[in-house]
Amino acid sequence: MRIRRQTLALTNGLAPEDMQVQSMPDASPSKWHLAHTTWFFEQFVLGNDASYQSPNPAWYYLFNSYYESVGPMHARPQRGLLSRPTVDEIRDYRARIDEAVGELISRGIDAELASRIELGLHHEQQHQELLLTDLKHAFWSNPLRPAYRDVVTGTSASPSTPMRFAAGREGGVDIGHQGNRFAYDNETPRHRTWLSPHTLANRLVTNSEYLAFVRDGGYREAGLWLSDGWAIVQREAWQRPLYWQEDLSSEFTLMGIRELEPNAPVCHLSYFEADAFARWAGARLPTEAEWEDAAAGLKTTGNFLESHRFHPIAASHGDGLQQMYGDVWEWTASPYVSYPGFKPLPGALGEYNGKFMNGQWVLRGGSCVTPNEHIRVSYRNFFPPHARWQFAGIRLGHDR
Repeated sequence: MRIRRQTLALTNGLAPEDMQVQSMPDASPSKWHLAHTTWFFEQFVLGNDASYQSPNPAWYYLFNSYYESVGPMHARPQRGLLSRPTVDEIRDYRARIDEAVGELISRGIDAELASRIELGLHHEQQHQELLLTDLKHAFWSNPLRPAYRDVVTGTSASPSTPMRFAAGREGGVDIGHQGNRFAYDNETPRHRTWLSPHTLANRLVTNSEYLAFVRDGGYREAGLWLSDGWAIVQREAWQRPLYWQEDLSSEFTLMGIRELEPNAPVCHLSYFEADAFARWAGARLPTEAEWEDAAAGLKTTGNFLESHRFHPIAASHGDGLQQMYGDVWEWTASPYVSYPGFKPLPGALGEYNGKFMNGQWVLRGGSCVTPNEHIRVSYRNFFPPHARWQFAGIRLGHDR
């Protein structure tokens, strides 16, 4: 219930009109997120009981996302056309399903049902992040550039932390989830892989560093870009990160248009942009194995959703690797594929991760809108290489 309430709290202050907007096919309206996360519990928890009767059986079709094996679904690009059910009806739907799940738990549940509830809660936390990233794109698409919240994210006077490179381990290392705590199936099984000699940057790439790439003609130099990336740069006229303003001194944030903080991490980059910058800088992106091995001994603390900043902040001064968790998701050089011996969850829940293992790239570490307790060292996020609306940025690496 704490996690379910947190999702609702993220919509405080939003008008029903705000929650209806779908600004692009990859994004979803806020009210759809509220309904879909509830559908998940109804479908995969309450639906296990043959005697359960849905209060809104037609909504199974509306709020299924991509689970082909449980039935048809409304087309993703048309979610913004669902003016009905209303926001109030969806809030009532959440309350009804929460009550039913609570009653089910009070009667006693087995390990299988408990694991489905736990999966549903982590699924809910994923959608808390998506709700904010999708809402940011919707507000940016509005010529008025409205703000979601009015909070202070930091100051342009934040001191610079020099970028240094630290040697990572080399040779055989184990990566992947271990232990008894929750993990998604795509984080398993734990397995041995090989690390070649390499170094990792102590912090994320900053706005000022990326600005130098922009001013140096990075978006005009075909030799820096992968072929598909250059095609998008040409077709969509990319000239700067998604939410940067034309003046290159300000950016759109969830707090409205703010001055670009030079030492804060650059964000809202595609994989193509991250890769091109790394090549321009004479470096490369880390592999996910390099990232995970380096992060394994660090605490999962940082600038997360619970900080209520809703924007990345400059690295603090200190020894060792900084900003490994929170602030921005870090693109890696690793395609999103299965680990050796991977087995998806049985049944419809096997569609959760496995079927997306093509044409996507892995990101690590979480962002400023990721719930802190949702992240872990083995967590594998994934997006197609052209995606820009997520809080994604860059950590550099080198061969050595």
